[in-house]
Amino acid sequence: MQSRILTTGTLLAATLVLASCKFGGSSSSSSSDGPPQAGQPPNILFVIMDDVGIDQFESFGYGGMKPPSVPSIDALADNGLRFRNAWAMPECSPSRASFMTGLYPMRTNIQQAIGPNDLANSHVSPYVMTVPKVLAAAGYESGLFGKFHLGGPENNPAGIAAPAALGWEHFKGWGGLPASIDTTAGGVGEEGQYACGFVPHAAQGGAHFGACYIPTGDGGASCSEITGQPGGDSAGLQCLTQGGVLVPEQNCESTPPAYVNFERENAHYVSRLLVNWEDDVQELSLSDPRSRGYRATIEVDTTIDWIKSQPADQPWMATLSFSSAHTPLQHPPRSLVPSGAADILTADCSSAAPLNQRNVMDTMVEALDTELGRLLVETGIASRGDDGSLIYDPAASNTVVVVVGDNGSFGPTVKLGFDPGRAKGTAYQTGVWVPLVVSGPMVEQPSRNVEHMVNVVDLFSFFADVAGVDLEQTVPQGTDAEEMYSYLTEPDRDSVREFNFTQGGLNILANDAVNGPCVFNGNFCSHTPMSAQVCADNNGVWWGQGANVGENGVLKEVDHCWQVNQALYEDQGGDYQPIEMGPTVYMAIRDDEYKLVLNESMDYDIATDSGVLVKTREFYRVDQAVPQPALDGEGDDLLNPEPRLSPAEEQRLAELEYQLELLLASQKACPGDGNGDGVVDQEDIDNHSRLASQWGGSSLYDFNHDGLTDAQDLAIIQANLGACPQ
Repeated sequence: MQSRILTTGTLLAATLVLASCKFGGSSSSSSSDGPPQAGQPPNILFVIMDDVGIDQFESFGYGGMKPPSVPSIDALADNGLRFRNAWAMPECSPSRASFMTGLYPMRTNIQQAIGPNDLANSHVSPYVMTVPKVLAAAGYESGLFGKFHLGGPENNPAGIAAPAALGWEHFKGWGGLPASIDTTAGGVGEEGQYACGFVPHAAQGGAHFGACYIPTGDGGASCSEITGQPGGDSAGLQCLTQGGVLVPEQNCESTPPAYVNFERENAHYVSRLLVNWEDDVQELSLSDPRSRGYRATIEVDTTIDWIKSQPADQPWMATLSFSSAHTPLQHPPRSLVPSGAADILTADCSSAAPLNQRNVMDTMVEALDTELGRLLVETGIASRGDDGSLIYDPAASNTVVVVVGDNGSFGPTVKLGFDPGRAKGTAYQTGVWVPLVVSGPMVEQPSRNVEHMVNVVDLFSFFADVAGVDLEQTVPQGTDAEEMYSYLTEPDRDSVREFNFTQGGLNILANDAVNGPCVFNGNFCSHTPMSAQVCADNNGVWWGQGANVGENGVLKEVDHCWQVNQALYEDQGGDYQPIEMGPTVYMAIRDDEYKLVLNESMDYDIATDSGVLVKTREFYRVDQAVPQPALDGEGDDLLNPEPRLSPAEEQRLAELEYQLELLLASQKACPGDGNGDGVVDQEDIDNHSRLASQWGGSSLYDFNHDGLTDAQDLAIIQANLGACPQ
């Protein structure tokens, strides 16, 4: 069987939450090749880059000694605006939820990257107004292509139909992170033999040529013989790019050798493709040709096809959610790296080759940019000059283009001038400061830098303004988004935001569990990686359930980071060197000049032989100078080791603390309110009844967080009827 169709029961559960969103459009029979209609609101192309911080971009003033080549994004910026002071959340799912709901993480309970064990309580609620639901009020058709990572299929009543449940008429892509690199390259090598997931050139321990077997989707496979290109891709990478498995130094046979395995995931090249396409909801197998090939190319191909299918009189929003450049870092096809940066890549993609990982990151960002340029040209949003350069005319297609990073860069890939120890997964500048480019026909004085603070949550308001939707009427519950559209039309606009905010923490797992401990560089423990696989893919060592006790020097498997220090102390006694505890609650608030950072973590206390809560309060001057910003680095805290504040700075600190207190206090608990409408009423009872009878598992109505929607949760609803504050 080549695909898993959504079962009737799961589909019914999904449709319970679709009442407020437009679903099942009729766009497949038309083309958008015609000119935009007069008076029609602009189309929207929203491009999300994964783990790409502002430190990577020369056009924003940074990029280190060797920035990635991004001519497509540069062309958009030259004809639009560079928002040089944009904050995201510290990790991908919280930022993506903020884009799409206009809400901070404390309101969605999505505090970190969503993992398979996270309950539905930490997925985007199917009852919330998302961007596609808001834009449907203005007649927009919405498609999402690439990485979803907003919830499901695990622990979610909608299962693989989660994108449809959140309002997207069309989705093709991946549920979340890329899987690990298949170091057997499809079964042809031993585990660990091919560190980048493909057979490299012969000079790098691979092969000069081989038989490339490509599954046909019906249980069979085609075959062609491929030779490595001098100065180009190896035969193995060529074959992998085509969706195949290379049998090195062999000619084609009628059937692949028995050891060839088409059912192994392989990072950015082999992943189960999820489809929510009108009434077609399915998960394709790994041997389905549509699940195979370079992710960024598949993501762009699908986006192009969908945009070109839209009728000229139908406004649309296409969200291109790249998987790049998330770990595992893996070579892109060399054809997508015209700068020649791929020439220096080696065949070692492991953490043992940090320089190669940084170089691979550069090529992945460049490949992303190359594919984005192809999309712009093939959809008529841009064209090519005689010299091959991208020519972008914002008015030609009546399309607004937004490009943003979802969080700061992954620590080992951070560029010089930024702090790799305080990168993605932290509330420090390197972890949350992201590039944001906005282009469109309404931009006055293009190629401007906007230095005012914006937050990725503000994009929710921006998309509504582009579409002409009144948010106060469409989302009466309100949002955390501030207006940012006026920055496009008013070059001298004062700052809208007085303060900016970011936060991260732990998601909700059953019975108060947490992701297992992952130790980086032997000296820092984090609960961010959601599994042993993700821990290893990010160059960490797993100490949670299933840890290799002998390899790690662990006396026992542990559940919490503080227990790693406990185990080390038990093993090493007074000679033990404690490792640093990554925060489990982290947030920051800033104004134009100063920044307050709060962290909380649990650490091991020798005296009590138990965990103890540790809180830190840090205060920094903000300096975003080009090309060498002085960020919130270790040693720059104005409160430690001794406070050294002027009276004016003491006042700034007090104001930031007050504003943070107000913001956190604005989130009111409302036990029994599963649909988030601010009241506990008969609708909550009815919703619970349907979910309990037709699903029974994790849902927004699992109030005691035991992974079940049952009578105990109903009792909480009944006990709180009419009790929530207004």
